[in-house]
Amino acid sequence: MRAGRGAARRVTLALAVLLGGAALALPKYRLQAAPQLHLTGGNDLWQLDRRVMSCAYCHEQETGGGSWNPFGQAIQATFRREAEAGRAVKFPQALSVLLESNGDADGDGYADALEVFARTLPGDPASHPERPAADFQAEFDAAGGAAQFAPPTPGQKGAGTK
Repeated sequence: MRAGRGAARRVTLALAVLLGGAALALPKYRLQAAPQLHLTGGNDLWQLDRRVMSCAYCHEQETGGGSWNPFGQAIQATFRREAEAGRAVKFPQALSVLLESNGDADGDGYADALEVFARTLPGDPASHPERPAADFQAEFDAAGGAAQFAPPTPGQKGAGTK
């Protein structure tokens, strides 16, 4: 298994060189959020795979840019509320505060953190878990609830390695 990891790292490095650093050009917030939300586990090349965390997580369009969807707007509102309260937070902390608030940005009946856990889009009311929220809640709570999406602490190897 160790040899496979080394080969994957070499492929990642080779792709980064061949693509002229394209992996580094991806949006900073996506690069921070995907591991924090445990969306990268088992995918050594997640930075190159937009399916891991599409831009539609926060934007109206799959390609990003343009207008924000309800979840993206909720993140922006969290930044504003934290600033008004005198707390200067960075993106990972704002994301964690939002998910711990138990809000439902898209109004589909599933809390945003529950949708992240289910790998559905918290900003799209048409994207939600197939099971009723109450049935899914026990599994979510057993996995650590919204606390599992806390920002990585300094020195931590990285979130999202589940």
